[in-house]
Amino acid sequence: MANSKSKKRRKLVIFSLILVVLAASAWFAFFRKREVVTTVQTEKVSRRQITELVVANGKIQPVLQVVIAPEVSGEIIDLPVKEGQPVKKGDLLVRIKQDNYLAQKRSADAIYQSALAGKNLAQANLRKAELEFKRYKDLFETKLVSDSQFLEAQTTFEVAKATHETSCHQTDQAKAALARAQDDLDKTTIVAPIDGLVTRLKSQKGERVVGTAMMAGTEIMTIANLDDMEARVDVGEVDVILIALGQKARLEVDAFRDRKFNGAVTEIANASKGSTSSGAGSSSQQEATKFEVKIRVQEKEAFRPGMSVTAEVETRSRTNVLAVPIQSVTTRLPKKPDDKSAKTNAPAATNPPPATGTNVAKPGESKKPGEAAKPIEVVFLVDGEKVKMVPVKRGISDDSWVEITEGLQEGQEVVSGGYKAINRELEDGRKIKKGVPVEDEKDKEKEKP
Repeated sequence: MANSKSKKRRKLVIFSLILVVLAASAWFAFFRKREVVTTVQTEKVSRRQITELVVANGKIQPVLQVVIAPEVSGEIIDLPVKEGQPVKKGDLLVRIKQDNYLAQKRSADAIYQSALAGKNLAQANLRKAELEFKRYKDLFETKLVSDSQFLEAQTTFEVAKATHETSCHQTDQAKAALARAQDDLDKTTIVAPIDGLVTRLKSQKGERVVGTAMMAGTEIMTIANLDDMEARVDVGEVDVILIALGQKARLEVDAFRDRKFNGAVTEIANASKGSTSSGAGSSSQQEATKFEVKIRVQEKEAFRPGMSVTAEVETRSRTNVLAVPIQSVTTRLPKKPDDKSAKTNAPAATNPPPATGTNVAKPGESKKPGEAAKPIEVVFLVDGEKVKMVPVKRGISDDSWVEITEGLQEGQEVVSGGYKAINRELEDGRKIKKGVPVEDEKDKEKEKP
């Protein structure tokens, strides 16, 4: 009996020791987890001037360019210009074979002359019938002719009058046909409509071209005035509402490295590129919606049509506003209503930045029953050795800084790095130390030669 009791006592002691060790290990792991320190970089909240930019890509094109396409069809018998050749307004560009159009003009001229002769004959018959009718009318009033003779003279006069009117209309019709034939003949010769440069030549002497009277026609060449150039860039639907006429822009042309040109917005498309009244097809519906914006280049340079360009349009500007590094602002889910700290620290949820498109709660927006909570924009404020999560309301931003309209004061210190800490690790009350985050150190090592 004594041996069995001692064995039970020994087992009880062993199990008790195991439980104590496990409890101590769990407490140590929990305590260690609570005391994890995150290395961060910080920045002071300061006042700055911020200019918001909309960046778009496109091509350099002439402000004034004309596509030369014939209005009549035929063979090119004269083409005195070459691609890249400067031309003056009125210079001969193309001459199309005229034989058919000369024959049409001669035929129309003959028909017109015949119509004129018929009109003159009808006019003479009308005068004769009118005189006869007047004579028979006088005789009828004195009872010297019968009723039938008077009516016959009256009818003859009315027929002559109608014949004359018909001949007049035929003459006008023949005259219009002659004018049309002359116009077609004149269109066989094409002259330069503007001063400029032949930037593209698609046809050659001896080729047959199709006129634009009944269809699109053949594009023979393009003439452009290269003295005035513009950038035609594609802007997304989210950013196009920020752009207005006259806004300044900086243009970077790939062909001119390390140089930026000044420009100004001159035209904004009212409809998106590729939109049609009947609706786009399934493939075009998958493409991003773009609007063409034209920016006049203010400097003179040897630009060529089609050069690639990147435009930075200054949409909005703020002076002397509170700002933090753009990477300092991130999103977190709002604290639960029963969280005590939420009652003291969390102001109303804020608006998202206008161009980010993130699903962020708006001020005063109430959550519907069963709807998931929406994230709010926050920064992490340095509070001694810990951070404090503070909801903020942001304004405009540039490449490096973002305006803070609510939530911060000048001189406060916020976390500005690293990326992993701000976007994942940091929470309200997390312990921190200032330094270079691990991921930033790795990036610096990679950049070393």
